Amino acid sequence: MSFSDLFDSGFKKRNEDHFASIVRVAMDDGIISDEEKAFLDRLARNLDISEGEYKIILKDYQSHPINPPTSYDKRLERLFDLARMVSVDYIIGNHEEVVMCKIAIGLGFTSENVKYIVDKALTLVSNGVDIDTFTEEMKNMNR
Repeated sequence: MSFSDLFDSGFKKRNEDHFASIVRVAMDDGIISDEEKAFLDRLARNLDISEGEYKIILKDYQSHPINPPTSYDKRLERLFDLARMVSVDYIIGNHEEVVMCKIAIGLGFTSENVKYIVDKALTLVSNGVDIDTFTEEMKNMNR
């Protein structure tokens, strides 16, 4: 196995774990709505998740760890994806926020301000911002 094969498999595993984290949020209420399914389909394509891997992850999403990204920008990107998945339901309940906070901590955000970060992320996404605006606004809240 070459070095590039090792990198590709590690990158693919991180994408699968990220996808599984979002499936975990989607499955929090026990079902995946049509809107959630459409989002998961788009995300799977963007993360290069095959149809077979997609089905396996849907069946066994809890076996995938939440691997924190090494860069703050990547953490924000994953938080953006999670916030979009939660907001697809249009009803953000306390339980979904708790699950999202746990995943955000797993992504590397600190427990001291995770509630504030999640609330800000959900507000931005509900206002329809794009990923660039989201990232900028999230970075500005720490200044």
